[in-house]
This record gives sequence, C-alpha cells and structure tokens, in this order.
Amino acid sequence: MATFNDFNLPKSLQKAIDEMGLTTPTPIQERAMPVILSGRDMMGIAQTGTGKTFAYLLPVLKQWKFAETHTPRVVIIVPTRELVVQVVEVVEKLTQFMSIRTVGVYGGTNINTQKKLVYEGVDILVGTPGRTMDLALDNVLRFDALQKLIIDEFDEILNLGFRFQVTSILTMMKGKRQNILFSATMTEDVDDILNEYFDFPEEVSLAPSGTPLEKIEQLGYHVPNFTTKVNLLKHILKNEELERVLIFVNSKRAADFVMEHLEEDYPEQFGVIHSNKSQNYRLNTMASFKASEIRGIVTTDVMARGLDIPDITHVINIEFTETPEQYIHRIGRTGRAEKKGIAISFISPKEQEHQVEAEVLMEKEITLHAIPEEVEIAKELLPFEKEKPKIKKLLKAPKTETVGPAFHEKKAKNKKVNLGGPGKRKPQKTGKNRNAQKSKAAKRKKR
Repeated sequence: MATFNDFNLPKSLQKAIDEMGLTTPTPIQERAMPVILSGRDMMGIAQTGTGKTFAYLLPVLKQWKFAETHTPRVVIIVPTRELVVQVVEVVEKLTQFMSIRTVGVYGGTNINTQKKLVYEGVDILVGTPGRTMDLALDNVLRFDALQKLIIDEFDEILNLGFRFQVTSILTMMKGKRQNILFSATMTEDVDDILNEYFDFPEEVSLAPSGTPLEKIEQLGYHVPNFTTKVNLLKHILKNEELERVLIFVNSKRAADFVMEHLEEDYPEQFGVIHSNKSQNYRLNTMASFKASEIRGIVTTDVMARGLDIPDITHVINIEFTETPEQYIHRIGRTGRAEKKGIAISFISPKEQEHQVEAEVLMEKEITLHAIPEEVEIAKELLPFEKEKPKIKKLLKAPKTETVGPAFHEKKAKNKKVNLGGPGKRKPQKTGKNRNAQKSKAAKRKKR
C-alpha cells in the first residue's frame, strides 16, 4: 500500500502531513499526482469525500518555489463560502512550515477588507466565483503571475448559476497556465467549458458517477406529507444514537419550518444554514457543530458538497432530491474516513419517482420501513405542498350579434389611414393659418 512518503514531498510539506496524522493517500490523490506534476490540464471525476482537496494541493505544493510577486500564483475556485473557509484551513495546515500567503474571498462580507488583504500580497487565493470576479473587475485581483487555476466541485458551481462568473474569470486570464478541474459528474455544460478553455485535458476518473457508497446504510419511509415528516423526525431523534446529524430539505422555507418545530422538542440542539442566513451566522453554526456544541444542522443543498465535517453519524433527507446525483452527494456527508454511516430518507408520494431514479443510478435499493405507530399521521397539506391551480386561458368567443347599417357607417368614419408619419396624418399649417393663430394669441394677451 502506498504512503505519502512515496510522493517524495519536500520535508516541510511532509512534516505538516505527519503532524496531521495522515499516512495513506486515497486513490484520487495517487492518480492525480503524476498528471498535475506533468503540467498538463486535468479533468478529475470523483465523488464527494474522496480527498480531492489534497489531490490538487499536494502536487501544487510539491512544485512550489519562492518567487518575488504580490499577485496570486494559484487561484482555487469553489462553489460556497463554507468551502472557501475549509480549503483555506487545509492550505494553512499544509503550508505551516512554508512561506506561503493564503487569502480566502467570498460574498456576504466586507469587500474592502478582502481588497486590503489582496493588496498586501497573496500566493494562493481561494474564492467563490462571484467575489473573485468582482475583485478582478475592480482590478484589485490580477492574474499576471498565475501559474495554476483550480476549479473544484465544478458541476455544483454550474448548478448554482455561476457559469457567467466562471467564464468571465477564464476570459480575464490571458497568460499560459495549467488548468485543473474537479467535478463529481460529467455533464454537457462541464464538457462545453473544457472544450472552450482547456488545452486537451487528461481525464482522471476514480469511479463512475453514482457509484454506491458501501459504508452507508440507506433506509427510507414512505410518508404522506410534510407535517408527518416533521412528526417522524421528532420521533427518530429520540434515539440518542443520532449524535451528529445533518438534516436536508429542498428549500429555505422548509428549513426554517423544520428548525422552528425542532426547537419545540429539542431546544438549542440544532442550527440552521441556508443562503438567507448571514455569513457570520453560518460560520458560527458550522463551528458549533464541529465542536459538538449542537447536535445537528438543518440545511439545504448548500452543505451537500465538499464540506468535510468529521464523524457525522446520520444524514436525514426530509425531502428527497430531484436529481439522483445530488442524493449521493447528500448521503456522502456520512460514512467518511473508513467509518460507517446511516442515511434516512422521508419519501412523499410525489418523490417516489426520484427515489427510483437514485436506486437505478446506484444499482442498489433503499431499505423501506413502516412508519412507527407512535407517529401522528397528519392529514392537512402545508401551503408549499399544495399544487398551484392551473389557470386556463379563456379565449374570447367571436361576436355573433347582427349590426345595422348605422354601425358600418360610423365604423367607416372612424377608420384612420396611416400615411407614414405624423406630418402626413395632419394637414400642414399654411401661412394664412399661422397668421390667424398669431392674431388670436395677441388678443388673449391684451385681455
């Protein structure tokens, strides 16, 4: 079995890895190393939780040499603010015995503070697409010395609607550089970007998209409506084995609804994270969860990708995802680092189709259980569950009443002929008419 010592890393980098207690590289780290070291553009396909951050950082840092420059030599683009913070933490741990300046930039915080940090000098910049583009457009962030561009979780970046920002950043990077891209899935949009901006990238694929995660036990309940799902959640959480829990929903409104009801039975045990929450609130909630000060987090898919939160025992899908790949990303938050995990999904009648799609992709069925008798089955649907009524467009029926000759005579008088311009529609004023108007105006002044 390979070890990090086989990578022949610089002593300063190997020492940092040793202090982190790491010995064995993951398959994607082994396969990416020679390709990135070769200098070729690379497209890496690997599902979440496979060690992609180390896969691109280790070869980049192995080649690191001191250079007199204040602009970044490496730019890393990731989809979310939380992921920026996480990647910066990893870079700082790996470079603790190296002289490398790392800056993280993201929205939701003071841009002037980030401008000041960039002006002071940066070697590795980690950022979200929007804030990175803003700093580049303001000419604060320059790419003159850029050697490597790394885009992580690229399919999720596109899913979040950042295609324009990414292509804008790529267009601003004029010089020759190495492009490294990681994605959990290979979509047509990803392929389009590769064809336009990458130079014959070499593909490094760990496993087909949707490979089942064998260390995760997958359970499910067919539940009639959302209120019953909340009742079932409260019942399941009575089990103390659910120590560190991520609870996923599909919308911010649903997240707030679940959080409000959890507070009734489990006060101050859970936090909530979605895009409407402030940056400080989100980071503080994440820190509390990592420190085991709270039991779990209710969240949208903003936490389904990339984030490395250790020892999550359970993932609960209150709502099933609409795409099977996203289901795999969600449940991949547990069962990490050789540990086992449990994923529980509450599946409404409308979501059963999505359940089947995920099972087909994984080639594995979710084990279904009956709802416990103690759980109250609600009958009423919440407003956001109800189908919006389809409004039929009513066509006006043609008038059938008979009209007399007087109507046709009036209609003919009202017809206007457009002769091409305002001057043609009104008779032009002659000299006589103009003199008459002047005379009238003079009389009015005398009055």
